[in-house]
Amino acid sequence: MSSNRQNWSIPIELTVNGRGVTLDIPPQLTLLDLLRDRLSLKGAKRSCDLQVCGACTILVDGMAVSACTYLAYEARGAEVLTIEGMADGNDLHPMQQAFIDNGAFQCGFCTPGMILAAKSLLDETPRPSEEKVKEYMEGNICRCTGYRKIVEAILDAAGKTGGAAG
Repeated sequence: MSSNRQNWSIPIELTVNGRGVTLDIPPQLTLLDLLRDRLSLKGAKRSCDLQVCGACTILVDGMAVSACTYLAYEARGAEVLTIEGMADGNDLHPMQQAFIDNGAFQCGFCTPGMILAAKSLLDETPRPSEEKVKEYMEGNICRCTGYRKIVEAILDAAGKTGGAAG
């Protein structure tokens, strides 16, 4: 007697960007695939699939996670925040605004993950030192910029140069 696990699905409920979501998923579905393919939220990017580049960083219950290796099932009952949920209508989140004000991006591929990781840092440590920012952001790789502008944006959002973390 064989079991056909390819068609097996499990129900999950979670909140994504403030909206309740209920659906049936295969047990091996990653959170990145759920967000991109099932919910059409394309901000988190697929890049390494190994949890080393940070392009797929999102927040689950406020913690930065790599959505490429995080099973969607593990997010059941959780609050998930993607870049699409950060702005309040047309009002950007202070971290998004700080990245714009400081020219902290070029192509934009890594930017959503950078912004969400930086938000997680400031939620955890509202006034980090420059060294703490550099240490925390090590898991987010950018191939276009020097990291100086990214660090400046995060410190700006933290209020180091006049911004507010919000």
